[in-house]
Amino acid sequence: MTTARDIMSRDVTCVGEKETLADAARKMSELNVGSLPICGEDNRLHGMLTDRDIVIKALAQGRNAADVRASELAQGKPITVGADDDAAEILRTMSQHKVRRLPVIDGHQLVGIVAVADVARALPDRPVGDLIDAISE
Repeated sequence: MTTARDIMSRDVTCVGEKETLADAARKMSELNVGSLPICGEDNRLHGMLTDRDIVIKALAQGRNAADVRASELAQGKPITVGADDDAAEILRTMSQHKVRRLPVIDGHQLVGIVAVADVARALPDRPVGDLIDAISE
């Protein structure tokens, strides 16, 4: 059984909840990624921030990215998977919430990120194709 721990990316960089969207955008650019977990001073996951969030929820609204804190865009409880959840559960969660990346949690600690590409490499074509269809609607 393939688990999130088996296929996740372990090298995770967070944007701090008190950092600005400008800081987050710089990190995304440096890391060549489109999303970052938002982590609190307590080292717990508070949400996910995407490049699209920065554009749609801040810049397009006339807000200055240097004045908006990442925590302002962390809404509700983050969607996550457990480190020991199997690939089928990862697919279900991605499909249900229409997301391409999920933070991986072990207890309350962020330990990685699993992306559609990680799942695609680990599973046969059909389940991954179904996932792509579900999140692309």
